[in-house]
Amino acid sequence: MLLHGIKETKNWVAGLQWFFFIFANIVVIPITIGEAFGLEQTEIVPLLRLSFIVTGLACLAQVFLGHKRPILEGQSGLWWGIYLTLVTTTAAQGMPIEVLGGSLALGVVISGIITILIGITNLGPMIANLFNPGVMGVFMFLLGLTLIQIFLKGMLGIPFGSAEEQATINLPVAGLAIFIALLVIIISIKSPAKVRSYALLIGIILGWILYTVIFGVDSSFAGEAAPFQLFPFGSLTWDTGVVLTAVMAGLLNTSNTFGALKGTDELVQKTTTKRDYKTTFSFTGLATIAAGVFGLVAYAPYVSSIGFLRQTEIYDRLPFIIGSLMFFMMGVIEPVGSFFSTLPLSIGSAVLFVAYLQLFNSSIDFLKGVSFNTLNVYRTAIPLFVGTVIMTLPATYFESIPAFVRPFMSNGLLVGIILALILENMLNWDRVGATIKERQ
Repeated sequence: MLLHGIKETKNWVAGLQWFFFIFANIVVIPITIGEAFGLEQTEIVPLLRLSFIVTGLACLAQVFLGHKRPILEGQSGLWWGIYLTLVTTTAAQGMPIEVLGGSLALGVVISGIITILIGITNLGPMIANLFNPGVMGVFMFLLGLTLIQIFLKGMLGIPFGSAEEQATINLPVAGLAIFIALLVIIISIKSPAKVRSYALLIGIILGWILYTVIFGVDSSFAGEAAPFQLFPFGSLTWDTGVVLTAVMAGLLNTSNTFGALKGTDELVQKTTTKRDYKTTFSFTGLATIAAGVFGLVAYAPYVSSIGFLRQTEIYDRLPFIIGSLMFFMMGVIEPVGSFFSTLPLSIGSAVLFVAYLQLFNSSIDFLKGVSFNTLNVYRTAIPLFVGTVIMTLPATYFESIPAFVRPFMSNGLLVGIILALILENMLNWDRVGATIKERQ
């Protein structure tokens, strides 16, 4: 069936769109992380190529041997936000960047091993029971806030890392990025179904062309790749606060797996099985260990794939396989990888900004499974509001908190998920809500 479908032009066009979706999601991550850790251009290029190679292999492994669904397996948005937050908060407390990098690498490797153990011991379904619709609704919403914040900064031309505090909005770049985002939204809403399926692809190609015509070629991260390096952010070291935060993030990162698998059950007309959890966690763990060694952000199935699938209405595996293979080859063939690394961050961020707005819809879908009233609204209101507010607080506010919990407490996404897990599993909120009727 796959061999027959590979001859059809529509599968190659859809595969090209998958390629650009994977590319737009992944390419901004090593660039922003490299900037945040103060790497030179020649040091960031190999991170890009390794991201392409590892991501392509991870996607192919999952679609053939893992969950067997068209779900992007990439560098986790949850982890991405944690990396950037830790760079800011630890710099404020005077931690050397090499210590942060080495401790993060160690924490990521440990998290990868734990993820594999969750898979091979079949603990996935047991943990999945903790992530009920209330927890998943909070997770989807806060993850959306975290990532939309990153993409909006990219659209506005604001750099990452230490230069962010002194930066101002680049109005010409922001204007073009906002135009592309609005265009993708209009195409997604107003166009016929066949055109609507390729809205993201149209936005990337048109935006890239317009950016090149107006501003010239963005070659800041193009060039010959330096040799691949192990632990590029610093040799393995131990900082209790950073390692514990990384391990906690790894455990909470499992929510991406539950969200992606449960969220696509209806789309692919399948029900997630124990075997799906076992293989998915195992391959995610292997990819995460590779990420720790090569200086990449830890991996997870992308819940944003749900939004992409809904937007494109393309649910077959073949286009995803084609896109994943193209992405892998882009990392292997150095000139190709160098060329595609010139995609302007503002354009990639604009397209992803639109794609990730669908996380709000995913959050609402999960929260529809929760019955709210004046007595049990706290189950969701507390984690949502507290997590959101923490995201807006400056890093300096957390300097009075003990160092070993500071990296965790300063991350609104982690705090929000933990609060949701505690509240949802501590009380029977449906019984609390039922007391309203008993009082009437």
